[in-house]
Amino acid sequence: MPANVPATALPPVAPELLAEAVGGLSARLRKKLDATIEACAAGDPPAVVAADGEVTHRFGEDALVTLRPGPSGAITTPDQAVCSCLLSPRCLHRTAVLAVSPIAEPPGTDPTADLVIDPEPEPEPARGRATTAPAEPEPGSGTATDGAPPSLSPSPSPEQVAAAAALWEAAAAALAAGVPAGGAVVQAELLRAAHTARLAGLPHAEAAALRVVRGLRAARDRSAAQRLTELTEAFRELLHTAALPSAGGSRRAYRSGGSLRVYGLCREPVLSATGHAGVVTHLVDADGDRFTLADVRPGGIGRARGAASASVSLGGAVLDHAGLARGALHVVGATVSADGRLGSGRGVRATPLRGIDWSEGPAAALFARPAAEAVARALADPAADPGLLGCDVLVVAAAGDRLLVRELSSDGAVRPDAPLIALVPAHPHPDLAHTANLRRLADRPGLALRVLGRPDPDRSATLRPLAVGPVPGSAYTLRLPPQWLGRADLGYDLLQGSHLPAGADAPEAADVRDREPVPDALGGSPLWRVRRLLESGVAGGRRAVAEAARGEFAPNGGRGPLRRAGFAGAAELAAALAAEADRRPRDVFGRLVDPAADRYAWAWLAAATHLHAARRSLVAASWSAQ
Repeated sequence: MPANVPATALPPVAPELLAEAVGGLSARLRKKLDATIEACAAGDPPAVVAADGEVTHRFGEDALVTLRPGPSGAITTPDQAVCSCLLSPRCLHRTAVLAVSPIAEPPGTDPTADLVIDPEPEPEPARGRATTAPAEPEPGSGTATDGAPPSLSPSPSPEQVAAAAALWEAAAAALAAGVPAGGAVVQAELLRAAHTARLAGLPHAEAAALRVVRGLRAARDRSAAQRLTELTEAFRELLHTAALPSAGGSRRAYRSGGSLRVYGLCREPVLSATGHAGVVTHLVDADGDRFTLADVRPGGIGRARGAASASVSLGGAVLDHAGLARGALHVVGATVSADGRLGSGRGVRATPLRGIDWSEGPAAALFARPAAEAVARALADPAADPGLLGCDVLVVAAAGDRLLVRELSSDGAVRPDAPLIALVPAHPHPDLAHTANLRRLADRPGLALRVLGRPDPDRSATLRPLAVGPVPGSAYTLRLPPQWLGRADLGYDLLQGSHLPAGADAPEAADVRDREPVPDALGGSPLWRVRRLLESGVAGGRRAVAEAARGEFAPNGGRGPLRRAGFAGAAELAAALAAEADRRPRDVFGRLVDPAADRYAWAWLAAATHLHAARRSLVAASWSAQ
């Protein structure tokens, strides 16, 4: 029996197909498109899905839109979306239904490129409370992430330069328009440019454009949860990749790694916003270089859980991801991408080996460096992923869903200059074990832990742990089963009472009772003023920036809060953005005309890039705050 379904249950549509449909509409129909899309999204008319997957939308008596997904489950060709009206296929009905449907991932997209972590909302900035600012970083400066091989971008081809220019033009127009005016026509131009970028071999630029389009959709849908901060960051990434065609990247190229011996560190669940799920296993070789092996396919939380024990698809190795995370592989004919991902070619052969404890060999080196030093190096490059961080910590207390800890030195004592570090769930989904495990650990103040996780590049002294283990030589630490080989994957292994020492044995120490976290470096910095200005532009367009900046960012550089705190560069860039947003050119007859979006987009990107680098610098400093 057919049944009514919400718009979110529609089959995904190829981006280029939607762009083509919007482009085929007349100017009169384009004016009606956004209102029709809003009605369709609200279920008027409702979608009806049949048992064979066919979906229909009826518009009155004369128009019936039918979607027939292909074998992939997506609408990828024009004949899979038809309308019975006389204007079809250049009709409002068909285009509106396609625009309501989810955007499909292009073929060949790597679903593990972005590990989805649902961040906590950023703390409200402490207005009027300024902190002493460190020297501002130069955007784009820094070294490569520790353990990751350098990535050299070849010169872009003429086709890539042209595709990037088209994407920049579409992105600049969307930014100048803002969310209120970023409707289907603006989104279609972005999708068209994204498709051109893919054909030119710029998949990263295409992916950034799709993130912006999804963000605009969510922001315009009042029922959707879209954080303005995330959409602002998506615009920054899109403009950056469009401005630098080589940053758009070619498809991941795998080089021959010869013979390779890698040791498992931990497993990480993957849940992608694009409907992919699975697991990534982190590995290290004898030289300390880090690698990953992923098993990610279309699916949801069920697949993310099931993939944890799925067989490893690499060179015929008889091993699953659970075994690999605590085992090792000898890989012959290995193929390795620039970011350390292992490929599975026909010439690859893998043999399982005995794993190592975290206190042995190359794994032990992950925990040897002080956290502040490791984070500073990891965050030095604003464009790099911070990677994994290992440290020994002492549990202090729980604070909401955060676990507060202090770093331990090599002799087992709390570092005298150690800040209070917040451990937050790497993924808060209730069907994963991250949150439950952190709550269990919070029951043992004074517990010594060895933690491996991702430092949060946007929050002060915050770590998202992936796995934990006992601290060697500590009496009050975890007691894990021998088969776990000294670590528990927090997303999959559920800690039990038997894995923890008796509470009565907890050491008495004043540091354990200290619940006062260090002041938030971001909330206490006047940089929140720049962030608010950038987000105003995304939320309301360039005119919103001009209004928000009046009286606060003087073009002549007064002694405002940013300058008084030492952020002279940020003050100059914010003032330049405000001036460009308020520029109103006139034609030869003296009439006001709409300014070009290009100069505004450059000013916005300069301020956003500077803020991104400065935020990373403040976060790195927070790990060494006393």
